Amino acid sequence: MKISKEKSEENRVALLEAASRLFRQKGIDGVGVAEISKAAGLTHGALYAHFASKEALAAAALAWGMEQGNAKLYTGTVDGEPDLERFLSDYLSVDNRDEYADHCAMAAAASEIGRQDSVTSATFTEGYMVLVRAFERRVAANNPGVDALDTAMGIVAAMVGALSVARATAKARPEVSAQVLRGVRLMIDNAVGKPV
Repeated sequence: MKISKEKSEENRVALLEAASRLFRQKGIDGVGVAEISKAAGLTHGALYAHFASKEALAAAALAWGMEQGNAKLYTGTVDGEPDLERFLSDYLSVDNRDEYADHCAMAAAASEIGRQDSVTSATFTEGYMVLVRAFERRVAANNPGVDALDTAMGIVAAMVGALSVARATAKARPEVSAQVLRGVRLMIDNAVGKPV
């Protein structure tokens, strides 16, 4: 039985949503295609009709998850630019730290990406650079003469790293975890030249 283009796209999105959520919760290597198919309410056959391999699905799910995350960057704007204050307050929060499945695909996958294929690495890099460019514009506007690109690279790396460290320390030392989030936020505010 042939399915419509609309239903096929609906199935593809269901697979991307399920894979993105499960990869963030359990890691790319911690989830199999059977679990992803089941979570999407589909069969293995449906999964392989859309994605040639688990690696192809991982790259597409990472891209989809980062698109969703980066869209949050642009849900509110200030003078046509992303509302970085709101974005950082959400990103470097305890709620974000504790909710793997619904937040930053980069922080959830950063330590795994180096073990994945070049397509997945390229996908990660593209999503990373979306954030870098947003911060680069702000740094350049507030700090003439500063290398805005290098500073923005450091800011985004610090954000992703801080969320990863905060997650790693939360169970044993929640006060350390919270301090990591606060400390990186202070560092970012100082690097940008004024609070963002």
